[in-house]
Amino acid sequence: MTVVTPAEPVHIKALATLAEEMDRFYGATELEPLECRERQVSETIFSNPPAAHALLAWDGEQLVGFATYSFLWPAVGLTRSLYLKELYVSNRARRTGVGRLLMHRLFELAVKHDCSRVEWTTDQDNVEARRFYELLGAPLNTSKLFYRLEGDGLRRAAQSKV
Repeated sequence: MTVVTPAEPVHIKALATLAEEMDRFYGATELEPLECRERQVSETIFSNPPAAHALLAWDGEQLVGFATYSFLWPAVGLTRSLYLKELYVSNRARRTGVGRLLMHRLFELAVKHDCSRVEWTTDQDNVEARRFYELLGAPLNTSKLFYRLEGDGLRRAAQSKV
């Protein structure tokens, strides 16, 4: 039976390890050492105030999935929204209801915190994720475009004159 819990400091190593699996799933070949990932998880989720939150899905002692999210303001009518940054389920636990359980818990959190909406993105070529979200009843919103600056482009933008 899968149990979903909020992340706690004792879960840092497990979350950092599963995040490495997620990066490999998305094609990363160069990964930070585990100690670096643990520090990043700690600083992001357990700082005061936290930059993000995480829900963890456990099959016994084994972490099999996670969802990282933030509450954003403002949304419609100056309400809050819950933004899902990452949803990941380990390969061995896919198609067992773990993703649906994590999403359901996120929806509950959004309602509890008076959010007007829950938002997330997925890669266009991630057909399995798109199918999963459609099965949840979430319509694809094509009215927004997604922008990203990273690496050298981000550094150039930061150094440019305003």
